[in-house]
Amino acid sequence: MKLTMTQQILANKLNMSHDKAVKELCPGTLTLVEVDTALSNDVTAPVAIDVFNKSGGKLYDADKVTFVLDHFTPNRDIKSAEQCKCVRAFARKEGVKNFFDVGSMGIEHALLPEKGIAKPWSVVIGADSHTCTYGALGAFSTGVGSTDIAGIMLSGKVWLKVPSAIKFNLIGKPGKYISGKDVILHIIGMIGVDGALYKSIEFAGEGVKYMTMDDRFTICNMAIECGAKNGVFPVDDITEEYVKVSCGKTFDKLEAGDDDAYEQVIDIDLSAIHPTVAFPHLPSNTKAVEDVKEDIAVDQVVIGSCTNGRLSDLEQAARVLKGRKVNPNVRTIIIPATNKIYLEAMEKGYIKTFIEGGAIVSTPTCGPCLGGHMGILASGEVAVTTTNRNFIGRMGAKDSYIYLASPATAMANAIAGKLTCESKLED
Repeated sequence: MKLTMTQQILANKLNMSHDKAVKELCPGTLTLVEVDTALSNDVTAPVAIDVFNKSGGKLYDADKVTFVLDHFTPNRDIKSAEQCKCVRAFARKEGVKNFFDVGSMGIEHALLPEKGIAKPWSVVIGADSHTCTYGALGAFSTGVGSTDIAGIMLSGKVWLKVPSAIKFNLIGKPGKYISGKDVILHIIGMIGVDGALYKSIEFAGEGVKYMTMDDRFTICNMAIECGAKNGVFPVDDITEEYVKVSCGKTFDKLEAGDDDAYEQVIDIDLSAIHPTVAFPHLPSNTKAVEDVKEDIAVDQVVIGSCTNGRLSDLEQAARVLKGRKVNPNVRTIIIPATNKIYLEAMEKGYIKTFIEGGAIVSTPTCGPCLGGHMGILASGEVAVTTTNRNFIGRMGAKDSYIYLASPATAMANAIAGKLTCESKLED
């Protein structure tokens, strides 16, 4: 029996033979694994640092610890400034090389792949629930609590319970307006927010070749939104092309296991997926935009975040906006996920398109996604956003309303001033 991709990654990390892995890495088994990268940010790192300092121990490897100041930066208030000050001081004291602040920063889950810190076959553990993003590269990556990160900073290892897995067999070819965001919203709508609780969701099939790296990052980023422990894509030619640039080398291929290695196998016909939006207040509350009958006015559109702030996301949004204007009643906020993406978007003319079209462009930040800054919602306001969660009060007032969508769909909403999609603009 060929192991799941998660089991293969863990077996490789533990230097286990296939036969030994079949016996010792079965779902539910606890195993102690060496961590390649321990990640935290300006919200979670201060807690981890406090626990670390109280332990009286030493940092296991300064090169395997990464801090990214991205949630409340540039600092929104005194408290966030103090949190960032704490992380800066610790990083300098301990000689943490992978420390990213204003000027070098980006949104963590876009930045680590870009910098070659997250790699295929690696184990990345982060004090942020969307650490599962790096499964797009064929890594095992998952989120933990801040105190767990403190333990990893001391030991370099983490206890993991091997998850069972669901294989999503991608078939067909996606339509003109379909991106990875539509695919993952479709899946979450199908299985629910607890449909993959503590499971690995793994992607296989002929349809994988139609998923760009940015699509894969988006899909794995939202694995947690259906309860998954992690999400994983194969390491294939598309991955190889990406890591040649980010890591300067190639890696062994990674393929999905046999069907009998999985708890469940689900076929997803990409050709049947339509532009999809998640209604308040759950990512699983999805509808195809074409099926929406209500006339829903929009107050704010945000295009960015660790889910959809990459270059192809900005390209999609700029393509929809080109030659048009956003509705004057819609605050349209564009947030490139890293400075590198910002510069590339400038060179390609996307930033000019956004500004001339009536949008504003922010420095890289998580800000509005978690109701931090750069786009807080007032009472009763409606936002369409490319972020990953639409829980009550997530972006501001508890009686505001958040709809999740792809960059193309979000920009179509900004132009129309109401819930719609790109194809309807062309009607």
